[in-house]
Amino acid sequence: MAVAEADPGPPEPTEGEDPLALRIEQLILGAGRQYTPFQAARAAGVPMDLASRFWRAMGFPDIGQARALTEADVLALRRLAGMVEAGLLSESMAIQVARSTGQTTARLADWQIDSFLEGLTEPPEPGMTRTEVAYPLVELLLPELQEFLVYVWRRQLAAATGRVVQAQDDAEMVDRRLAVGFADLVGFTRLTRRLEEEQLGELVEAFETTAADQVAAHGGRLIKTLGDEVLFAADDAGTAAEIGLRLVETLGDDPMMPELRVGIAFGTVTTRMGDVFGNTVNLASRLTSIAPKDMVLVDGALREELTAAGLAPRSEKAAEHSEAYRFALQPLYQRPVRGLGIVEPWLLTRRG
Repeated sequence: MAVAEADPGPPEPTEGEDPLALRIEQLILGAGRQYTPFQAARAAGVPMDLASRFWRAMGFPDIGQARALTEADVLALRRLAGMVEAGLLSESMAIQVARSTGQTTARLADWQIDSFLEGLTEPPEPGMTRTEVAYPLVELLLPELQEFLVYVWRRQLAAATGRVVQAQDDAEMVDRRLAVGFADLVGFTRLTRRLEEEQLGELVEAFETTAADQVAAHGGRLIKTLGDEVLFAADDAGTAAEIGLRLVETLGDDPMMPELRVGIAFGTVTTRMGDVFGNTVNLASRLTSIAPKDMVLVDGALREELTAAGLAPRSEKAAEHSEAYRFALQPLYQRPVRGLGIVEPWLLTRRG
């Protein structure tokens, strides 16, 4: 009769590794280190080369054959491989799922540690270390943050699914007609040389927070933030125009905030892993770079969408006969734009 091997338990900390840090890791992961990568791949029934591709896609480094993985790592591999085997995902799509999830959650985790936990772990008593305070704090917050993360993800997934279902045909699920806008802080490079690091961080955080709030409140989607620049998208021209003007108006009321430039274009956009690509995006970026300070520039396609929807007049003469228009459009000189040919920008303002 075979005798079952005793569970060796989690390994001792390696040289130079903090035992308390190992305890926090085990608390967060819900289990101790148990498997080497080879053992985890074998337990999941996944070839080692595919397991390595999944781990790298999720943003995890190669660890050789150190015993550092848990039962949760095995289960994650088994789930990804199972979706491929069932034909629900191709292998390349499963890699993309791993990469997009890893990139998104890595940024979220960095933010939570840098901005959230760091501010809450000031030692309450002399002699206590930040790490000693972190353990009970993580123990209390972890289940609440996990539930909140799942809730927000489900909400976002429902909204994204709704947009896809409303697409007119299959092609629109990947290549869609959207309004895309950039908002860019003027003179940010000069500010980086003048402000202290803490002041610069506060300014960027205020800008990103305000931009995110305005984009969400008026029905757009924040695609990404780049420190001194945000990229947003909207399903229709009117929503994008309102967001662009609101950003200029809201940030313009803050005396500590630099001037803002906004450029918006409308057209076919390729969506991939939560990002947007294509000539429409490039045109919006170019419009932003030539926009006057605290102004919004749009392209001819967005202007056509606004006038067709009755949101802006086709001419000043038409505007004289109606007070119903929300926006005004003023043509500017045509100009060559690198890589996009001749472009005629339009200055977008509010009527009245």
